[in-house]
Amino acid sequence: MNLADRLLTIAATATITSAVWIVAGGSLIENATSESQRGSTRPSEAAPSPVANETVVLDEETGATRTVAGSLDSDTPDRPSEMDVREIMIPVLNVRRSDLTDTYEQSREGGTRLHEAIDIMAPEGTTVVAAAPGTIEKIFVSERGGNTIYVRSKDRKTIYYYAHLAEYAKGLKEGQRVRRGQRLGSVGSTGNAEKDAPHLHFQILRTTAGSEWWEPAPAINPYPVLTGT
Repeated sequence: MNLADRLLTIAATATITSAVWIVAGGSLIENATSESQRGSTRPSEAAPSPVANETVVLDEETGATRTVAGSLDSDTPDRPSEMDVREIMIPVLNVRRSDLTDTYEQSREGGTRLHEAIDIMAPEGTTVVAAAPGTIEKIFVSERGGNTIYVRSKDRKTIYYYAHLAEYAKGLKEGQRVRRGQRLGSVGSTGNAEKDAPHLHFQILRTTAGSEWWEPAPAINPYPVLTGT
């Protein structure tokens, strides 16, 4: 083989080798950037982690709400529905969580019944607001509760009972929708409340969507709900 033939053979071999490396290299690059490899070879291109749910919780001092990461367990027993828990607030203005006292298990009427509510103490005339949104099902004056209001939650599975009010907010009526924080009336001592100890009697009842407001329903302790404990 002469010199010219040798040069031609070398050139041809180099061309074939280059082509093989180009094809192989392209295949390796494609594999490295495929979906199955991105998580380990390109972390910045990996699929983002799911965003955590946001939950509205009660503020430590004021009873107002704020948004935090995470979700509430809607299967927690003896609590209102998830929506109610996230939206509920202390129903008396200027009362902090630390001001509340758990009177749920106190006896009443000489030990013949349990209180099954909490008394939120405040000066007479202090504004009472809706602890959660809902619809007013009943406004009337009862022998025990004095000026009372029954508000049913939006999902109709919770009833909020407000009693011993000094007066009702102007224009309040049955069938009216109320928003969280809307004024319902003021703290008083009507009904069987002691006249020198004005307070709001606040009760939470778990019911069913088809039940009437007056039908017996199991009570829930409002204290841990309002204090976050």
